[in-house]
Amino acid sequence: MKELICVVIGGGYAGVQAIQAIRKTFRSEETKRNLRLILIDKNPYHLRKVLLFRPAAKTEDITIPLARIFPEGVEIVQAAVTRIESGDKRLLYQDHAGNKYSMTYDILIVAAGSVVRQPDPQQGGMPLASLDNAWKIRETWRENMKRAAKETNMEERKRLMSIAVAGAGISGIETSAELAYYVREDAEVCGLDPNEVRITLFNAHERLFPEGPAKVGHKLEHSLKAGGVTLSHGSKVLQEKEGILTLSTGEERSVGLCVWTLGLLPHPMLQSIGLPVNSQGYVVVDASYRVQGTQGIYSIGDCAQIIDPLSGRADGKTCKEAVAQAARLGKILMADLTGGSAPAHKEYMEFFCFGLGPGAGMAWTRKWGIDIFFTGRMGLRLRKFTWDSASLIK
Repeated sequence: MKELICVVIGGGYAGVQAIQAIRKTFRSEETKRNLRLILIDKNPYHLRKVLLFRPAAKTEDITIPLARIFPEGVEIVQAAVTRIESGDKRLLYQDHAGNKYSMTYDILIVAAGSVVRQPDPQQGGMPLASLDNAWKIRETWRENMKRAAKETNMEERKRLMSIAVAGAGISGIETSAELAYYVREDAEVCGLDPNEVRITLFNAHERLFPEGPAKVGHKLEHSLKAGGVTLSHGSKVLQEKEGILTLSTGEERSVGLCVWTLGLLPHPMLQSIGLPVNSQGYVVVDASYRVQGTQGIYSIGDCAQIIDPLSGRADGKTCKEAVAQAARLGKILMADLTGGSAPAHKEYMEFFCFGLGPGAGMAWTRKWGIDIFFTGRMGLRLRKFTWDSASLIK
């Protein structure tokens, strides 16, 4: 039987889940012997991107070596894909040293993921967009606490002990909750009054979590306030310059640090590698994740615009959607290879989890028209389960 070469681009949530699903679907010994799986990523590790707030608040490694996730049966290539020549079923890539290579494929899975939206440089502040950013954020607020402990000017001390989190999506919620705990802990170590720490979450909307019912937003707000986070609704941060925050309301505030959490954008590489993308930069796929106008190319995760064919709604961009898409993709590949009927995308159930600092979390789902909540440690356990299962941690 001819060797089947399957290449997966991207070692994020969608990429590792896709490999896991393919291995489960093609698990017969005969098929496994003839399936060659290749994973390409510019990094040798899987970055648990949804946990970027953790190294911004404390010392924690949120990377997992890809070789540890897939110790056998998967070839790992550390490189950046530069071009996909779909007509020849070939892709071009370049390693860190600038050496250029090419490889052919039978099946190509594009799971390049997303990047964190960043403010314009003139807007100041620090975006929580990478590991380097997270480390710099932590270093900055810790230095501010040390300076505040020596500061005799009360207004300057108040400024140094103030942090603004600009952007109140899930990332902003979890970042502000985590900072509220660890900055206060550090302030106390520095001999400061932890109650003087001010963590303010700026929300451009009138309530949290506008995607769901108002009661979810209200419960989140109650939990954040209990953890020491101040909410500022209907106010958008425009700029941070020299410790002065300018808001869309015209108000100005003094802060020691502004952290931007502005959501996600499809990976910019998608614009230049030869795949069809829409006006927002997402790969164009059909209901079975096949890339438009190509043969043998599929795309899932944050980089693809995946629409439910029944409701017409776009799938979400959290790791739980990547898990469900990958599981379905394995069945689609088998159907396409054997001439069977491939399943179509189905919308994921309404289910959202939030980390609300150490020891606390919240999960919400809707079943039979009833809102079901899990809070406190149970909510955090559910959140941890989604984080760990998405990264194939057992």
